[in-house]
Amino acid sequence: MTVDSILDLRVENSFADLPGAFYSQVPPRPLTAPRLLHANADVAALLGLSEAALGSADFLDVCAGNRPLPGGRTLSAVYSGHQFGVWAGQLGDGRAHLLGEVVAPSGTWELQLKGSGLTPYSRMGDGRAVVRSSVREYLAGEAMAGLGIPTTRALALVVSDDPVYRETVETAAIVTRVAPSFVRFGSFEHWWNQPGNMQVLLDYVIDRFYPECRVDEAGNRCTPADAALRFLEAAVARTADLIAAWLTVGFCHGVMNTDNMSILGLTLDYGPYGFMDGFQANHICNHTDTQGRYAWNAQPSVANWNLHRLANSLMALGLAPEALQERLAKFEPLFLRAYQTRMAAKLGWSAWLPGDDTLVDDWWGLLHTQRADFTLCFRRLSRVREDAEPFLALFADRQPALDWLDKYGRRLETESLSDSERAERMDRVNPLYVLRNHLAELAIRGAQKGDAGEIRTLLALLRNPYVEQRGFDDYAAPAPEWACGLEVSCSS
Repeated sequence: MTVDSILDLRVENSFADLPGAFYSQVPPRPLTAPRLLHANADVAALLGLSEAALGSADFLDVCAGNRPLPGGRTLSAVYSGHQFGVWAGQLGDGRAHLLGEVVAPSGTWELQLKGSGLTPYSRMGDGRAVVRSSVREYLAGEAMAGLGIPTTRALALVVSDDPVYRETVETAAIVTRVAPSFVRFGSFEHWWNQPGNMQVLLDYVIDRFYPECRVDEAGNRCTPADAALRFLEAAVARTADLIAAWLTVGFCHGVMNTDNMSILGLTLDYGPYGFMDGFQANHICNHTDTQGRYAWNAQPSVANWNLHRLANSLMALGLAPEALQERLAKFEPLFLRAYQTRMAAKLGWSAWLPGDDTLVDDWWGLLHTQRADFTLCFRRLSRVREDAEPFLALFADRQPALDWLDKYGRRLETESLSDSERAERMDRVNPLYVLRNHLAELAIRGAQKGDAGEIRTLLALLRNPYVEQRGFDDYAAPAPEWACGLEVSCSS
């Protein structure tokens, strides 16, 4: 069942029901003469909102910050965090406003405006977001959802001619973000020396999102300490699986600060992210990350480091360090299992066997040495026994690729599937379309002129990235030469 107006959604305020220390109630600062550039019908359906509702003046008013979500209590959350490995102290929603929580048949969904003006946590910022970064975030959530990777998503993209001053003068935009919760590791870090508020937050998160942590294997209710440890273990597991998913699609987050890590294992806060074109194991997608802290191959270790910061904050509850460490120690085996399972599927194997790590390491070495296209190498590998030429065309030096294919062919002899069956399975897990930087750039250029055509095209492809669409070969091609100079950074 859907409703035909955003004003008729069922709205609750579970986060606003927490004590006032967790947030500041502050209204958004509306944009001047806002325009709806695009509305996401798929996300609207999740909320129980009809497609017809997306063209209404009421919808634009709410998504532009001109009026509150009926029944909601608008607020900005406080949190702290480590940024680039350094304790940054208090942070918070410096340009975001939580409107409320929509209760729908599909679940409960928080609606949050990003780029909606100053808050008490803006520090030196202006509370705004620009069209450039907003388009990238709007597309990224749908790209990840299409790949089956846990993520926040976006309902609407509103633009204005209001100037925003970055390296150059740009124009403003607001994204309406959607997620079950925007609580992050940094939300816990904020209360590292206040056990009372730490327990309040922990109880809130467990009761709403991890209720299974309240009961042990025998069905008995856990003590508060045991529930906290089970919660940490669950967060470790979700994070391990998320990072394995990132790595195996060539995704780099770019800014894995603890305040950008979702407590639910979602991909959160799309800033200078990137899907790799030519593979480099140490690829850095964020121009600001001069030390390579958040390079592609560093993401598992950074996630583990961030989980340790989360665990450190939980020590405010008197939890034993040894018990916390026992849960943290599960990250590496869980990550490896998830990574190996995904890689086996991507390479057409029914299971990961002893010795496969060597062949996979050789695969990464082959791609790295020749900067071969990440997405297309996996995709074209599925039919390499039928016709190797499209795969080999991705390599400047064909001989190393032929040598690896010889070893790969011997490994396939241990599998029972036919070549055609294996190819079909591989195509279901190796996307043809990903949100390459140059594709996002084309959408940005259109959006800056008020044209959402490229956004619509990309969303249609990215929502079903494993199925080839006729007439869209350019969207599955390696990056053109002009795109080599594109850079993304923390500036937005």
